[in-house]
Amino acid sequence: MRKALLLGVGFLFIGGAALADAQKQPPYLDPAAMPDTTLILPHAPVKGTARYEADRKIFLRTRKLKGSARWAMAQNDNDYSDAALSKDFTCALGVAINPQDEPHLSQLVSRMTPDLLKAMRDAKDFNKRKRPFLIDKGATCIPVTPDFTKSYDYPSGHATFSWSLGLILAEIAPDRATPILARARAYGESRVVCGVHNASAVDAGRTEASIVIAALHSSAEFRADVDAARSELAAARAKAIPPTGCDAENALVAQSLY
Repeated sequence: MRKALLLGVGFLFIGGAALADAQKQPPYLDPAAMPDTTLILPHAPVKGTARYEADRKIFLRTRKLKGSARWAMAQNDNDYSDAALSKDFTCALGVAINPQDEPHLSQLVSRMTPDLLKAMRDAKDFNKRKRPFLIDKGATCIPVTPDFTKSYDYPSGHATFSWSLGLILAEIAPDRATPILARARAYGESRVVCGVHNASAVDAGRTEASIVIAALHSSAEFRADVDAARSELAAARAKAIPPTGCDAENALVAQSLY
């Protein structure tokens, strides 16, 4: 089987050297073409509203998942290491890929990073929504550091980036669109299971991703890179052995959580 899914400096790496490398890439969108997510996204729920209370109920209800297989999947989906990312979308895509053999796809997702980060950071700084474990007591699937408690909930960066990747992969492998987007949806939901994002933040992350991806299609360079990635992936799939052992992951992705 080909090397596992590893998108190198792709946008799923939110911190460290990988992010630094990605941020050196020129963005596809100039400032005039960059959508203002602070105006497009609904504002984060505030205390006293139905959305705010719905978030609280979902957070408390999903604490019951602690120790389950879905909890373990949420822990996996928090990990941005190469080893973890190597399998995140492999079952959904039906092929394992790597940046050495698919450089155009790696370059595409890397260059998307500055545009996605701009949208995400603007919206987070605008809304300043607390994370759910700071509102109600409950377990999280990862250790919570002091710096993490200072970061904002809305919209979810994990959901933004995973849904963006899902949209791109679905575009270049449309026959796999359903499992790809189902896995991308579950990836975002893992943040709710983990207890580090509210459900509204995950919903907003998917909306944010759709906003930015739509805007990116206005760029001729982006469209050319998508076409190159499509040809590259088609060649990889033509000679690859499909992954095995995906039944357990598929069952978890299919779960209705809240």
